[in-house]
Amino acid sequence: MFRPRSNGPQENGADTSIAGKGSLSAVVEREIIPRLVAAHPRESRTPVRSTSPAVLRSEVESFTSLVLTAEADVLLDYVDQICARGIGAEAVLVELLAPTARRLGEFWEQDYCDFIDVTMALWRLQEVVHELAARVPVADGGAPGRRALFAPMPGDQHSFGAVVMDEIFTRDGWSTERLTEATTPELLARLATTPFDLVGLTVSCDCHIRPLPALITAMRNVSCNPRLCVMVGGRVFLDDPERAGQVGADGTAADARLAVALASRLVAARARGVIAAA
Repeated sequence: MFRPRSNGPQENGADTSIAGKGSLSAVVEREIIPRLVAAHPRESRTPVRSTSPAVLRSEVESFTSLVLTAEADVLLDYVDQICARGIGAEAVLVELLAPTARRLGEFWEQDYCDFIDVTMALWRLQEVVHELAARVPVADGGAPGRRALFAPMPGDQHSFGAVVMDEIFTRDGWSTERLTEATTPELLARLATTPFDLVGLTVSCDCHIRPLPALITAMRNVSCNPRLCVMVGGRVFLDDPERAGQVGADGTAADARLAVALASRLVAARARGVIAAA
């Protein structure tokens, strides 16, 4: 269950209903660019602004069209052309691959392509993420000894955003694990046996909000690290950032790079006792 390398897209049991369509679009949008703001009641809520993007919007549009038809090696050639301008792997992940996945969700929602097209494209994107990450050495001293676990909310089926988050945190020196399609008992069992400093959950739609507070409480109760920090992300928090605090999470952030910075601050503050354990 941990950080599997894909052997192809899963088509059996795919939900191609209207409800499934809305769910996939939400999953893609919120998993890739989880809009997070500091959600602790006593923390500042001033949004952190990103620097100007290095990848052009036209390049995202071109890459989105390409990923629907081309194989991973062709996509990597396109990425190499962008990297040749001096743009780093992290910027490619956050500013090219993530927006591309969001656009795919929008295409499907608008009937520009079907479920299988999107599934195949997301599979190719995941291959590109892994290949790109393999070329970049893990940072030394970025976050020594810090461990993070990433997972979609139990019940969600797509996890490309968790892949991006996992790789970005790994680049920063975190020791990471990723659960895909985990059940609640599996998630809790992992937290009970491994002292993670951080759990990052992605939430696809409003239907998962009701059980989320109970899940976060259960995660804290079973965690073998009493200082566990919990971050959440997704479109539901983009639309209403206050929800992060309401469900009992410690924080949320606008993209994977900002999530790393916020996670580091939260873990350090929890360790110093600045933020009391929930």
